[in-house]
Amino acid sequence: MSKINIPIAKPIIEDEEIEEVVKVLKSGFIAQGFKVAEFEKEFAEFIKAKYGIATSSGTAALHTALLSCGIGEGDEVLTSPFSFVATGNSILYTGAKPVFIDINKDTYTLDHDKLETAINNKTKAIMPVQLYGQSGDMDEIMKIAKKNNLTVIEDASQAHGAIYKKNGSDFDGKKIGSIGDLGCFSFYPSKNMTTGEGGMITTNNEEYANKAKMIRSHGESGRYKHAILGYNFRMTDISAAIGLVQLKKLDNFNQQRIKNAKFLNKELANLKGIKTPKTIGDSVHVYHQYTISIENGSRDEWIKFLNENGVGTGIHYTTPIYKQELYENLGFKDKCPVSEYVANKVVSIPIHPKITMDDLKIIVDVLKRASNKFIG
Repeated sequence: MSKINIPIAKPIIEDEEIEEVVKVLKSGFIAQGFKVAEFEKEFAEFIKAKYGIATSSGTAALHTALLSCGIGEGDEVLTSPFSFVATGNSILYTGAKPVFIDINKDTYTLDHDKLETAINNKTKAIMPVQLYGQSGDMDEIMKIAKKNNLTVIEDASQAHGAIYKKNGSDFDGKKIGSIGDLGCFSFYPSKNMTTGEGGMITTNNEEYANKAKMIRSHGESGRYKHAILGYNFRMTDISAAIGLVQLKKLDNFNQQRIKNAKFLNKELANLKGIKTPKTIGDSVHVYHQYTISIENGSRDEWIKFLNENGVGTGIHYTTPIYKQELYENLGFKDKCPVSEYVANKVVSIPIHPKITMDDLKIIVDVLKRASNKFIG
């Protein structure tokens, strides 16, 4: 097996995070407590939202957000099939049905032009997936949602710190997670910042925030007072301690990702056989993944060549959600041709902040050699 010298992802945990975790462990207060409350406040301020509700995972954040705005049995939620399966599963958990809408061929985010034809009297929400570190066209999505009285829940699991920019927009300059009615983030180790495992809901709606806080803690309205059915989706103070340190570093992490992406964009711009990432207008893409599309030749051969030459790769994602065995067994028969095409073409290459300039030059060199080998 080839040795991967430049891994696709590398969480950055340093002495400061370790020291803060040790403080929590020594304090004796390790479950949800003061650190979680502090992390919620600081993350909400970072996103420019009024409320933050920490959860045990990004999936739990999505599930809780859906429940907090009343999504349930018999409802339908419009979303992207080109995402991690948690996007669809979180909708299934509520008893609702995900309705999969195809994606834009350049940005891989929800194609808003296909939304309105899917709306009916069962449709209650839109869940755009802010994929790879950038946003879909939120002006159009919010306009459609308002027209049809739909809730918008941003799956922002990969877009920590991303900024939406569109001249003349009411949302120009807003951070992802502050535009829809609710935003949901994941802090899994591969994300732009991590808490180990964990998630966060952001919202400006007090009613949604209060309900979400109850749902993530067994429906508690007060100590041992359970008003609604809830779950154990609480974050620990251990995770929050890591998150507080990571949040302070997030802007620097993102700037390094953006710098790395600019170098790759420039060096790979005219390379035969691949298509580099496209950013919507002047929006700030934070490059959770740097994902290229293999337009000519066998993707498997490109990946094998990259790996044999020490460059780590990932495929995000190999299969549209509705084509997963679970969904086929449930009777899903959706057809999203762009998603199916893209799923057979994309490859993510290293972009994380630990990559050096020498690493980037190696990645470019290996890709150029791959192009010569497979395209000529």
